[in-house]
Amino acid sequence: MAQSKPVVRPRGQRKPAETDLGFSWGTVNTALLSVGVVLILAGYFALSRGSISLAPVLLVAGYVVVVPAALVLLGRGRAAGE
Repeated sequence: MAQSKPVVRPRGQRKPAETDLGFSWGTVNTALLSVGVVLILAGYFALSRGSISLAPVLLVAGYVVVVPAALVLLGRGRAAGE
């Protein structure tokens, strides 16, 4: 029987080593992102109903406050830059 040679990838096709970017995603981040999506959907629903005072408040709160907070907030015990 003929023996098969192991498959060797050329150097250009090897997968690069994964690096830790220091980004952790926790349950608090998931909850905040969910609240942000709900606020945004409620804002668009209020906008479709003709609200010109409630809709912008909900949309700004969702897009400018809650969603960025979900992305920036670090988990408990994690310091910035670690």
